[in-house]
Amino acid sequence: MSETRHTVLIVDDHPLFRRGLTQLIQTIPSLELIGEASGGSEGIELQKALQPDLMLLDLNMRDISGLEVLKAVKASETDTRVIMVTVSDHSDDLVASLRAGADGYLLKDMEPEQMIDSLESAAHGKVVVSESLTHLLANALRGESRPENTTDAGLTEQELRILEHVASGLSNKLIARELDIAEGTVKVHVKHILRKLNFRSRVEAAVWAVGRLKS
Repeated sequence: MSETRHTVLIVDDHPLFRRGLTQLIQTIPSLELIGEASGGSEGIELQKALQPDLMLLDLNMRDISGLEVLKAVKASETDTRVIMVTVSDHSDDLVASLRAGADGYLLKDMEPEQMIDSLESAAHGKVVVSESLTHLLANALRGESRPENTTDAGLTEQELRILEHVASGLSNKLIARELDIAEGTVKVHVKHILRKLNFRSRVEAAVWAVGRLKS
């Protein structure tokens, strides 16, 4: 039985990078490129028309920013997962993207093999962040007020189980499948977890949870 193919839309105003990304996607059997946009406005229109599973989105574009595109896609209540693909390794851009709902944040200078692995993981519902950025994110979150550990946070047993899966990079859909509960139930639990931990995005919670769940 052939593997399900996940549809991809690239939104980036650099033609050479789009071409390179296209060539990488063509080497991944689980991905199918269905569209390219050379700017943010066109990207929003194509996302509405094509409803891709995955959008690979540049952060800095000439017409409107990738952050604005991301917010528009997330406000549209579609299932498109958005991965930022950018040259920016600034913690402000990283945190702002994740808090706006990005499902991943990858740097354009990644090795092709790493990019392929990350895109495959993203296609299968995992949240992906360039390895070199996880320390940056952890440092950016360090100064903010939140519980020291899961006990102080007052998480329930079910919330702890869900946080473990979030820390593994799983999407709500995959967590629901793993725990045999409704996706809507997972969403509610994740919302409660974020509130208790004083986070605004699941990736922040995942970075915080690594190391604390075993202690």
